[in-house]
Amino acid sequence: MSYRIPVALNQGLKRLLLTHPAPQASLARFLSTTRANNERHECQVLVVGGGAGGCAMAAKLSARLGSNKVIVLEAEDRHYYQPMLTLIGGGMKRLEQSYKPMGEVLPKKAKWVKEKAVEFQPDENLVCTSGGNTIKYDLLLIATGMQLKYDKVSGLVEALENPNSNVCSIYSPKYVEHVYEVLRNTTKGNVVFTFPHCPIKCAGAPQKIAYIAEHYFRKVIFSFIFSSSYVFHFYTSDFQMGRRNDVNIIYNTSLPNIFGVKHYADALWKVVKKRNIKVNLESNLIEVRAKDNIAVFEDLANPGKTFEIEYSMLHATPPMTAPDELARCKQLVNEAGFVDVDSATMQHNKYKNVFAIGDSASTPNSKTAAAAAAQSPVVFRNMMAVIEGKNLKDSYDGYSSCPIVTGYRSCILAEFDYTLTPVETFPIDQAKERYSMFIMKKDFMPLLYWELMMKGHWNGPAFMRKLFSALRFNKK
Repeated sequence: MSYRIPVALNQGLKRLLLTHPAPQASLARFLSTTRANNERHECQVLVVGGGAGGCAMAAKLSARLGSNKVIVLEAEDRHYYQPMLTLIGGGMKRLEQSYKPMGEVLPKKAKWVKEKAVEFQPDENLVCTSGGNTIKYDLLLIATGMQLKYDKVSGLVEALENPNSNVCSIYSPKYVEHVYEVLRNTTKGNVVFTFPHCPIKCAGAPQKIAYIAEHYFRKVIFSFIFSSSYVFHFYTSDFQMGRRNDVNIIYNTSLPNIFGVKHYADALWKVVKKRNIKVNLESNLIEVRAKDNIAVFEDLANPGKTFEIEYSMLHATPPMTAPDELARCKQLVNEAGFVDVDSATMQHNKYKNVFAIGDSASTPNSKTAAAAAAQSPVVFRNMMAVIEGKNLKDSYDGYSSCPIVTGYRSCILAEFDYTLTPVETFPIDQAKERYSMFIMKKDFMPLLYWELMMKGHWNGPAFMRKLFSALRFNKK
């Protein structure tokens, strides 16, 4: 830990020490304000990353292996419940509700090294850290997640950094609060939402915020800001249109369909048709000219062709990649930069003492916290099998879940596996918009995340699905 000596006291100490010389090593150590580098740590299991998958697995592993057997390498001070960011963008939650101090979330039996992984050396079972230290492990679990690459879209960072801009994004805690500000200030024109041409985390979020915005414009006549904490809205009835007739909602996605699972795509096409949301498929944002309120898109169906849209509000979902430090280790990753693991066992295809969980894995599932929860018991049992010298028996089926919020009181709960087959938990048709699913997303899931998943006790809803299976007939 670093300690900063007040300037006046520091100068006085220097004069005292110069008057009464001490050995050079002692002087340097006394006046130093940084931690000594080149420390070497050793552990049975190293977890790189303190996100959803990393924290859940650290809790499971440290509970089984005991104190100080597990090291978590994570540089951030805060742990965010990222699925809440969409609701913050719609004004339904506050940013301070979405995070807890990292030290409170990580298990007490694990050792936290508050640094970042900068180099992986899998042949030596070593990871080098941003503090100049090394960590030697018996087993390595990579849970680094994905990095946001706003800078891959020309002009986007500059637009987002401008506090008066009408460009916004729910994907970063740095920018998410601005989304609701832009929403309140938009009264007419084109309101544009984008989905980038790459794998992303929570692939439903770019259209969730579009549905929330459409509902907002339909319901709100105008807002009165009383203070930084209170905003009064003046609403229309369900049968009036608020500002909606004055705005055009446009969803530009790089994908060839609105959603990857047909069962839910069919339902969502009905939603956008009913609510007059224009969807442009195979359209990728490549440039933002904020001064002119122009968004430039490439037409993926016609290579080399671009088109422009003038916007009053632009919500941009950034391109995303695996972290650079991970992608540089070619022994560990595939061509896309994700950890090259077996899609069933989550074990690395070359290094048998390396596993991955969550967004950093090469598995072709939808990248969500629900997927990490479903992966966690598989990864845990397979890692324990390696420790105990046994064969790996557990397999992950690609389960993922996406609660697609379609407004301020409705949600479609999509659940599916590797084959894009619906794997629904409840004995009802989850492709329908329901208030019950919205309440579960808004109020129940955050509690489940903090109180169960982060403590290693939530493995996804498979057990619940079995309980409800007897009631699965005659879905309505």
